[in-house]
Amino acid sequence: MCGITAVILADPYGSAVEDIHNALPILQHRGQDACGIATCGVGGKFYTRKGNGLCSEVFKTQQQLLDLPGNMGIGHLRYPTAGSSANAEAQPFYVNSPYGICFAHNGNIINAPVLRRYLDHEAHRHVNTDSDSELLLNMFASTLQETGKFRVNEEDLFTALRKGIYERCEGGYACVAMLAGFGIIGFRDPHGIRPLVLGERKSSAVPGGTDYMFSSESVALDQLAFTNHITIAPGEAVIITKGNKPIFRQVHKQLNYAPDIFEYVYFARPDSIMDGISVYRARQNMGLSLADTVLQKLGPEVVKTIDLVIPIPSTSEVSALSLAQKLGIPYCQAFVKNRYVGRTFIMPGQRERQKSVRRKLNAMKEEFKDRNVLLVDDSIVRGTTSREIVHMAREAQAKKVYFASCAPPIRNAHIYGIDLADTRELVAFGRTEEEIAEHIGADAVIYEKLPDLVSACSSINPNIKEFEVGVFSGQYITPVAEGYFKHLEDVRGENSRKKREEAAITAVVGGIASEGDVAQVLERAAAANGHGESKVQSRMDISIHNFGDYTNGSE
Repeated sequence: MCGITAVILADPYGSAVEDIHNALPILQHRGQDACGIATCGVGGKFYTRKGNGLCSEVFKTQQQLLDLPGNMGIGHLRYPTAGSSANAEAQPFYVNSPYGICFAHNGNIINAPVLRRYLDHEAHRHVNTDSDSELLLNMFASTLQETGKFRVNEEDLFTALRKGIYERCEGGYACVAMLAGFGIIGFRDPHGIRPLVLGERKSSAVPGGTDYMFSSESVALDQLAFTNHITIAPGEAVIITKGNKPIFRQVHKQLNYAPDIFEYVYFARPDSIMDGISVYRARQNMGLSLADTVLQKLGPEVVKTIDLVIPIPSTSEVSALSLAQKLGIPYCQAFVKNRYVGRTFIMPGQRERQKSVRRKLNAMKEEFKDRNVLLVDDSIVRGTTSREIVHMAREAQAKKVYFASCAPPIRNAHIYGIDLADTRELVAFGRTEEEIAEHIGADAVIYEKLPDLVSACSSINPNIKEFEVGVFSGQYITPVAEGYFKHLEDVRGENSRKKREEAAITAVVGGIASEGDVAQVLERAAAANGHGESKVQSRMDISIHNFGDYTNGSE
């Protein structure tokens, strides 16, 4: 899952980077791993800045924005699901042939190995990273190059999308692209798994002119005064050229209209409307139906003994409040989140992951002491956070601790752009609800029922009758090739190993841990995950220079 945006201004000498740079922090929740912006102006030249980190970390000065001129551009926030977290995989991506194309993608392609072989053996295009986003860009560029034209038109672009993307690429995707000196493009997969919306705004510089913006979520359009929001339909593409109105085309037949339901459970902002569904209302509905399940599972007599409903900040707050109101139980925000803990260093290993929870959350002991509490969270994935939260409630002297999840048990991999965990790391994998409760230390665990979760969203927009729920049911919207899950586990396992190594190197360099301690942690973690030995074993192996004390400049 990533955040994408694209802007084209009516003013040929306008500055698109201002709108893009303002939109990205609004969408920052969709990706904190890397950020990038590419712009293009009158001369058709691309200007790009990207790197690992938050938007505020990549763009620190006004001059860095001034170095990105042009009246159109695209922006991206990365949440890595395929490939690695290397700086080279920050988007937007660029190819100079044909015509000059910049590209940003949200989602995941599930036939990436097939596409990579095609691009290598038949199209003879060099793919520089492990990112499936670069594969999409090159599939589009390769097909567009077949026109052989000096200049292309809209029909050529629609045809290249149909042949290069829709007919050959499988998975969930929403993309924006920019052609040098031509315009911007937005398109969405034929199942509608990943979101994309278009808005317009009267130009402040050109009388009668209109500015346009694509965004992953409507909230970015709202805050930048873009109105008349249009949801891009599954299989639909939109081309906007300089000074012209958008051209909409159903490039591929709509196969489903099945948005990823995890957008409404967790990832989207509550003030967004996605596919005609208010995220806030959907979460309210989740709380109401979860209240019925709590009553059914625990029974009226036990529910009467619950003193407080407590949300786990902050995604579950809306659901927890509606649940509390329906059950007639007081609602209390007894966990306080430290909003200033940004990219907290987390050392490999369970102990440090547990510590990170305590750095971000604090329990108000006076609210827990001698009370029976019902904790409400958006979902339970690995169970590490849930277990530590339950332990914090016990430490605060809560008598009984019940745990409710707004999502059903997660027992399957997510394959369309959300890297939840290796299947074997999921706490619900191979466990009953009673075993999960025992594992996290709760007196009982109550999960939202899948039909109720679907109804919570579909009741707001009856035109959407189906959602991507494979992470819960194991039944995915698109066909999945044999062997793909093994491939996915291998990729994610390798990425996990690399991240552990990167964190370990940082620990050694920063003096947080010794090399020997780090090597032991990595070896145990690698062995536990079945991904082989860690490559971080000694100072020589990790090839770090200037190991001295950085505080005094010694080497």
